[in-house]
Amino acid sequence: MIVEEIKNIKSNKAEIRKFGITVGIVLLIIGGVLFLLGKASFPYLLISGVTLIILGLTSTSILKPIQKLWMMLAVVLGFFMSRLILVILFYLVVTPIGFLGGLFGKDFIDEKFDKSKSSYWNYRDSKEYTPTETERQF
Repeated sequence: MIVEEIKNIKSNKAEIRKFGITVGIVLLIIGGVLFLLGKASFPYLLISGVTLIILGLTSTSILKPIQKLWMMLAVVLGFFMSRLILVILFYLVVTPIGFLGGLFGKDFIDEKFDKSKSSYWNYRDSKEYTPTETERQF
């Protein structure tokens, strides 16, 4: 899965140019903020940002390996971060809701078996059909 995404990374001139300009602008912004905060590391970011923008506009062949490496890192980080966020969301949101529902006797999906029922089908109220009901089902 990750290997296929890495193989499908676009590295044509337009993508490399867009990469150089975008990352260069972000580095310029961060460098500007560091300058305003009085940090000593701002020149490194400003020089790197200007260099990336100039290379993005003039020589995309030099930026190609940097762009490939950067995008590979982005794919790997995206793979792990999406799963981490989903795990955190599940255990911090869905699981407590399930525990609280069970604690208060709530059956969210009507899974209890009732022998007195002849069917578990939920019947709708009969009313005249309008085409908007198809578009707005809920």
